[in-house]
Amino acid sequence: MKSLKYACYWDVMVLANFNLILLVYCLDLLFGDPKWMPHPVKGMGKVIIFLEKFFGTNGNVFLVRLKGIITTVIVIGVSAGLTWAVFKIAGIINTFCYAALWVISGYFILAARDLWQHAQDVTNAIKADDIELARNKLSLIVGRDTQNMDKEQIIKSTIETVAENTSDGIIAPLFYLILGGPTLAMSYKAINTLDSMIGYKNDRYQHFGWFAAKLDDIANWIPARLTGFLVILSSFFSGCDATKSFYIMRRDGQKHASPNSAIAEAAMAGALHIQLGGQYSYAGRLRDGEFIGDLQDSVSVDKADQAVSLSILVSLLMVFCGSFILWII
Repeated sequence: MKSLKYACYWDVMVLANFNLILLVYCLDLLFGDPKWMPHPVKGMGKVIIFLEKFFGTNGNVFLVRLKGIITTVIVIGVSAGLTWAVFKIAGIINTFCYAALWVISGYFILAARDLWQHAQDVTNAIKADDIELARNKLSLIVGRDTQNMDKEQIIKSTIETVAENTSDGIIAPLFYLILGGPTLAMSYKAINTLDSMIGYKNDRYQHFGWFAAKLDDIANWIPARLTGFLVILSSFFSGCDATKSFYIMRRDGQKHASPNSAIAEAAMAGALHIQLGGQYSYAGRLRDGEFIGDLQDSVSVDKADQAVSLSILVSLLMVFCGSFILWII
């Protein structure tokens, strides 16, 4: 009887990984980010804020880095531990409860529709010739200063954030959900949240967020490159330039301070025959970024719409290819 019980749990885990991943994706497409529900990321954020205040970010380099390491380990440990415990209890209750929670947790960590909707809000504002509204909408999805951007800079930044967030907001969560289920995926989400809150190279977080930033680089190394190749594949299916996408990804994929951020951007730039990167303003200071891609076509709203279409196709390929791989193994 006991062996039958464990076999049942194993079958549900396989079933969830194989079939329910598609349901997770469909729920996100239908409803987007569930702002009306308690969200795990909000809980992670509150824990990070509490630990930062508790430990403080002052002191010598070694001490501050140690505080940051402890903060990072606690946040990831609590996130993974609670997720594991919840699913352990759900498995004891019944298989339906386990499967339902699997879908809900996957739905929480995916951010596909929200990304595409935000990008569309920006392009719709530009189409309506409302540059101020476009700047405001863009400020919701980028960390750089948007208040003085012109039309081309707004569109360029929109394409860049679509490319980058396709990697860490869609492909990476799906990758870890397929690879290790909700516990591993929630662990990744904790790492990503830590990086987005304390992984900055400024006076406040340079050392406190050092470990979180490094861990995020490691966690996104495979998903970033997977995203790049999926952009190339999507370019082939969508009529964009897959050959140029591959070439620019190889040539410009490391033109960023992060080892991962430029991969998807370069693949996208090549596919669309545009040039991304260059000078931008962050926290009131002008910064010179390297150019990514070749200036074949001008940056336009149509190119931003194409970037969103490529992102959607990339996500579909990830869902179906991932499910197929799980099915054959």
